[in-house]
Amino acid sequence: GPRVAYAIPRLGGPAVVRNRIRRRLRAIVVDLDRRPQGVPVGDYLVRVSSGAVDSSHDELRRYLTGAIDALVDS
Repeated sequence: GPRVAYAIPRLGGPAVVRNRIRRRLRAIVVDLDRRPQGVPVGDYLVRVSSGAVDSSHDELRRYLTGAIDALVDS
């Protein structure tokens, strides 16, 4: 299946905040992989900007879904 790494800068906040974002992104990837089209097999690096600290779970999901769908469509 897909292998995903997360790059979350220290400017995003303390470790507790960065780990929360990482857990949210992991859960989103698991949900996306359960879709019929899933996530294409491969290695992915998800780079998060420091503005992600203020993003809700739904916003993170929308951004990540859009990025993965763009990869599938190309």
